[in-house]
Amino acid sequence: MAAGWQGQSERGSPWALRLILWIALHIGRGAARVLLYPITFYFLLNGRTARNASRDYLTRIFGRAPTLAERIRHIHCFAATILDRVYFLSGQFDRFDVRLHGVEVIQARAGTGALLLSAHVGSFDALRALGVEQRGLPIKVLMFPDHNGFITALLHTLNPALLETIIPLGGIDTLLRVQEAVTQGEMVGMLGDRVAAGGKTVSCDFLGAPAPFPVGPAQLAAVLRVPVILVFGLYRGGNRYDLYFETFDAVLPQGRREREAALGQWTQAYAARLEHHVRIAPYNWFNFYDFWPQD
Repeated sequence: MAAGWQGQSERGSPWALRLILWIALHIGRGAARVLLYPITFYFLLNGRTARNASRDYLTRIFGRAPTLAERIRHIHCFAATILDRVYFLSGQFDRFDVRLHGVEVIQARAGTGALLLSAHVGSFDALRALGVEQRGLPIKVLMFPDHNGFITALLHTLNPALLETIIPLGGIDTLLRVQEAVTQGEMVGMLGDRVAAGGKTVSCDFLGAPAPFPVGPAQLAAVLRVPVILVFGLYRGGNRYDLYFETFDAVLPQGRREREAALGQWTQAYAARLEHHVRIAPYNWFNFYDFWPQD
């Protein structure tokens, strides 16, 4: 269950994705956004796993069964952020109203190295592209490059420079490359709310029920010994995004025995901040798989 997201096949045929990409770049965002509605209804009708996961999540966050309109809005919000990746990665920032909150937190760490911790909420690409193109923030990103590989490769053709910012997770030299990046004063970003197959987990309270979270981010923070900054890019509808930056003050002791005992507390603190931002923008949660263990 925990790694169920890795078992999901990539949806959408290559020709359809290329068509949407062409419309987005040559006709405009307005025309491309019209296509989001049939795409949303397609996944609502045919994506059983995603549909059930969306209903489960919305039920937990609203405390009641979601309406059909709310379920449609959730999937449509996800589709909208995927479309906007085209524009962020191609450097078309003037299309968006991106508002920064707590930007002094990340500016204070510029050039000194930090771990940027986010989640599958809203858009991390807004920060990633802004950092590369506009703000001069050296950001590397830990990710599984093979998951949704076609979409990722297609979008990265828009901005080949972003390929240089990826550190593949699971490589034999992953930790070495991360340590090298922070030593050189770069920031390393990762998403901390999905468990890879075989990954170690800890149970955290999230939206009123226990859910497995990976301990990898906590372990990496303990090894790197650099500040951790939480980053959440919330999509507000239309062309507006809000980027939130906040210092993560949870501490991991350096002793092995004490550190192991504190992994759960550190991860629970992260889950609590994630829940805070999810409640601010409930349609921005994009984990469309069985996130909570079933009774």
